Amino acid sequence: MGRTTGRRAVLRVNVAASTAREGPDNLAVEEPLEIRVGPPGPGRRAPLTVTMRTPGDDLDLALGFLFTEGLIRDADDVYTAQLCAGDQKPNTYNVVDVVLTPGVPAPQTDPTRHFPTTSACGVCGKASIAAVRTRSAYDVTADPTVVPAGTLASLPEKLLAAQRGFASTGGLHAAGLFTVTGGDGDDDGGGGGGHPAGELVCLREDVGRHNAVDKVIGWALRERRVPLTGHVLLVSGRASFELTQKAWMAGIPLLAAVSAPSTLAVELAKEAGLGLVGFLRGATMNVYTGRQRVRVD
Repeated sequence: MGRTTGRRAVLRVNVAASTAREGPDNLAVEEPLEIRVGPPGPGRRAPLTVTMRTPGDDLDLALGFLFTEGLIRDADDVYTAQLCAGDQKPNTYNVVDVVLTPGVPAPQTDPTRHFPTTSACGVCGKASIAAVRTRSAYDVTADPTVVPAGTLASLPEKLLAAQRGFASTGGLHAAGLFTVTGGDGDDDGGGGGGHPAGELVCLREDVGRHNAVDKVIGWALRERRVPLTGHVLLVSGRASFELTQKAWMAGIPLLAAVSAPSTLAVELAKEAGLGLVGFLRGATMNVYTGRQRVRVD
């Protein structure tokens, strides 16, 4: 899909130079994606949710969303997933149709889930507090991953260098999955699938922070890498409750953010045994939970 950016007219004003100049500007594309889910058979699957996202990696987005919401357990729960044209004209392929494997229960399309979410919030479509929290199938506390602080400090620069959409528009969030060290503290990429420590193995961009994370986790689900032991998830913005929960659902032992975490994110990370690092900038960082996971030489 090549619809990640779009050009629009803009008036560039420079007060200091007393100039105003018209010209094109690259913007991040934002379009709705409807996710339909149901059992095999003829007929249309039931709409589950609509999220505002940047087109691209839409199948991974749908699978990651279903997984982090606890609606599927693994990739085997999905029989097929395909991008469809939808009902609107012109066809923009803003529908993902997910057919569940026979025997997998279809999600309930009730008011707690079935209404639109925005690109800013992945839990806005929940109608009750109880519907917000989903527990992970993975015991993150059993993951022995330890990350040298120097390795962590090197990750934001690697993430930024790979953010092509952000470089063009300045308007896309990013989520990057990196290999880290094993529990013995050596830079052997423990649990990282044979990759060296600190290597970027998957990056996704989107106007929604939660969408970028779902795209990464959906990719990992298809690649059968879940649980993501021996990895760190780095996000380009703040670490919210929803992102912490998604990291926990995928069995990621450490979540890092270049900006601040929220109080609820810290509480959830502590409950899950997840390492949570914020304000990861340059050579400095704040370790909010899981201090044993960050090795300071």
